Amino acid sequence: MSATGLDVFDKTLQTTSIWLGEIEREIGPDRRLAWKVLGTVLHKLRDRLSVDLAAHLGSQLPLLVRGVYYDQYQPARQPVDCDMIDAFMAEVAEWLADSRAVDPKAATAAVFALLSRHIDAGQIAKVLHSLPKPLRSFWDDAEAATAAA
Repeated sequence: MSATGLDVFDKTLQTTSIWLGEIEREIGPDRRLAWKVLGTVLHKLRDRLSVDLAAHLGSQLPLLVRGVYYDQYQPARQPVDCDMIDAFMAEVAEWLADSRAVDPKAATAAVFALLSRHIDAGQIAKVLHSLPKPLRSFWDDAEAATAAA
């Protein structure tokens, strides 16, 4: 029997819960913080992608996560230039400033690794190819660290 009455809602709730649990394993047990980390890093990533690439990535996210991904999206302003990893991390830190202290690099690494595990490898390759080298290298390192753990 469906908990919500619609299988699509049950599936997105289940998948989102799994994703949040994976983030919590990296940043500590706090479901609200995991949700904020996921949304924040997705926003910062989305804003650096072309509109087409952002849409293709968004289409592969669970329905509930897709909602937070597109929240406050302004396609006419994208992509935002950001060649420096420190600038990206500063933006993540700023958006997380009103929550429990979490290292923006750990938060970003957790989400990047999560995306690598759950999104089609071809789509991830396209996203990585579009990112500046410092951010692409950070993603690769996050993915490798999670795979080694």
